[in-house]
Amino acid sequence: MAQAEEARDRLIAAHPGLAVELVPVTASGDKVLDRPLAEIGGKALWTKELDAWLSYGEIDFAVHSLKDVETVRPSQIVIAAILPREDVRDVLVGAASLADLPPGTRIGTSAPRRAALALNLRPDCRVVGFRGNVQTRLAKLEAGEADVTLLALAGLNRLGNAAVGTPLNPREWLPAPGQGAIAIECRANDAETRALLAAIDHLPSRHAVEAERGLLAALGGNCHSAVAVFTEAVGDRLAMRAALFSPDGAEKVEARLSFAAGDSAGPRALAAELLGRAGPAISDHFDPPEPI
Repeated sequence: MAQAEEARDRLIAAHPGLAVELVPVTASGDKVLDRPLAEIGGKALWTKELDAWLSYGEIDFAVHSLKDVETVRPSQIVIAAILPREDVRDVLVGAASLADLPPGTRIGTSAPRRAALALNLRPDCRVVGFRGNVQTRLAKLEAGEADVTLLALAGLNRLGNAAVGTPLNPREWLPAPGQGAIAIECRANDAETRALLAAIDHLPSRHAVEAERGLLAALGGNCHSAVAVFTEAVGDRLAMRAALFSPDGAEKVEARLSFAAGDSAGPRALAAELLGRAGPAISDHFDPPEPI
């Protein structure tokens, strides 16, 4: 809802006098919290209800956390706007740093990327399943279900909880593809809504997240894949650093590449390099598309 309110406020600021109604929808991903997403339907659990409402014309546009949106989307739906990207960093909650964790520390997360990164850096620690929104996970941490957990700083900032936890260096603890970005989708054939939303599309953020989604698509990543990526704008170019992990964090491949913003070939080349260097413990969790 905080993301939807930001989208509404930006849209009204761009089009004074425009009336925007927020229509709350509870996604399946928020209803089933006792199992990892990969076991119950993957990222589609965050989008299928809103996709249906869009398709039936019950809503004009849908607001999503982009990192939770599938890489391949229905052809009748388009990402009409990307809002200015928030901070991409993860936050460690419950300790000052990963180095400070005692052996055997229980790290609460259900994200394959966070689990693999944590175990790669601290194989002496243990990952326990941990799902829910920010408040739910903080409550679980307080109840002792884990010793520490990891949250997206973007979500904490949007909820006014920026002081919670310790932000992790994104060059060492690489974020998720699309992290910190809000995507607004609408029907592809709805020219009026697309025109309204174009006014709040932030091109630098779009270039960065489209490159990251392009990387993910070229990798053939899914909800079981541990993919981490950090993208920085350097003039009119993007510097992308990405890593793939085995689920247990024991194996890792990392590479980086600089390419022009908007160049879709750059992320594909980086994906090919990563997969070319990955062993079966990593590559078995990816299904890259066949070359055209």
